[in-house]
Amino acid sequence: MRATGGGGGALLRLRKVGRTYGERRALEPLDLDVGRGECVALYGRNGSGKSTLLRIAAGRDTPTAGDALFAGRTVREDDPEVRARVAVVGDAAACYPDLTVREHLELVTIAHAVDDADAWIDQVLADRRLADHARALPGSLSSGQLQSLMLAAALVRPRELLILDEPEQRLDPTARTRLAELLVAEKEDGTAVLLATHQPDLAEAVADRLVALEDGRVIADGPPADVLRELGVRA
Repeated sequence: MRATGGGGGALLRLRKVGRTYGERRALEPLDLDVGRGECVALYGRNGSGKSTLLRIAAGRDTPTAGDALFAGRTVREDDPEVRARVAVVGDAAACYPDLTVREHLELVTIAHAVDDADAWIDQVLADRRLADHARALPGSLSSGQLQSLMLAAALVRPRELLILDEPEQRLDPTARTRLAELLVAEKEDGTAVLLATHQPDLAEAVADRLVALEDGRVIADGPPADVLRELGVRA
């Protein structure tokens, strides 16, 4: 597997990317590469800069310094090329209250012209343990089931880069184990994965590189086991 940071085959490439909001510096300038078939995990407390970095990588925010590139193109959410190739696991608040679980997934497959959509939806529903809730509305789902729906919406569409912001939140231990297995399978299929997590065990299970952030600054960067040891964290 290609080492991160070399730059030659990076699918996502951030160069000296930083973000300020007024006088507040949310993210100090940093470099980050994510290649096909590898996972980079961001680790840190709330407010450390993880979500800001993910929004920039997804084109949902614009850096005030540096460049964010996907496949050599400036990352913009309204770029059809980016929208077609980058899947983002969003917030459950983005659900449509009057659409069933299955209808949410059908909407995604229509938007991305997915072939054999019904069979693919059936497979993803089963994999995310949502088959029994296919006709349910979001308001009737538990927080863990809503999180599974967000994951399912990303998995039912084509993707080369998968961006996830704390996908383990609200999942029970069994579901977290299945999430780790899923992300490893994504890497094996050649998908580039960028995620933020609070869970050191998830980072060790799936990430090739762990970037620890604090107050918008990188405080450690390297193999997950080495970074966690440096931070005094036991997975």
